[in-house]
Amino acid sequence: GAELLVAREHLVAALRPHVERAYAAVAGDRGPATIEYKRSFQSPVPPASESGHADRVKAADEALRAALAEVRDSELDRGVCLAGPHRDELDLAVRGLPARGYASHGESWSLALALRLASFDLLRDGREDPVLILDDVFAELDAARRDRLAALVAGAEQVLVTAAVLADVPSLLTGARFTLSGGEL
Repeated sequence: GAELLVAREHLVAALRPHVERAYAAVAGDRGPATIEYKRSFQSPVPPASESGHADRVKAADEALRAALAEVRDSELDRGVCLAGPHRDELDLAVRGLPARGYASHGESWSLALALRLASFDLLRDGREDPVLILDDVFAELDAARRDRLAALVAGAEQVLVTAAVLADVPSLLTGARFTLSGGEL
C-alpha cells in the first residue's frame, strides 16, 4: 500500500503542471485549477526534494501501519476499511474551491478534459504521441471551449473523436470522418 500511494503522489506531482496548463487552455480565464493527492489518513509527507523514493515509501509504510492500528476497532465494528490507498482521494479545485460541489458543469467538463490532456502530455513527453481519444466531449462544452479544445489537440498525431451530432465537432479538426447510422458505416 505504501508503494502504491507514494507512486500515486509522484504521478499527481508530475501531472500537476500539465493539468494547470490544460485547464487554462480549455477553460480560458476561468481558472486556475489545482490537483492534489489526499491520503485517507493523517501523516507527514516528506518533500520529494528532501528524500529519496525509498525514504518516502518507508515513511508512508510506518504512517499507514500506525493509521491501520488506530482504526482497527472501528473497521471491525463497521465491517469496512477506513484507511489505506483504496480510501485516498484526488482533490480537484477551481479558483481555490473544491470542484465537487462548487464547479459548474462547464468547469467540471473542462477539468475532466484537463486531466485527459495532462495524461496525454505526460505520456508523450520525450516519446511518440499516444492516441488521444475524445469520446463525445464536444457536446458538453460551449462554443468557446470547443474551439479552444480543438486548437489544443489539432497538433496531436492521432485524435479519435466521437460525436452524436457532427455539428458539435469544430471545423478545425479535419481528417477522415466516418458516419455510423442504422448500423451502417
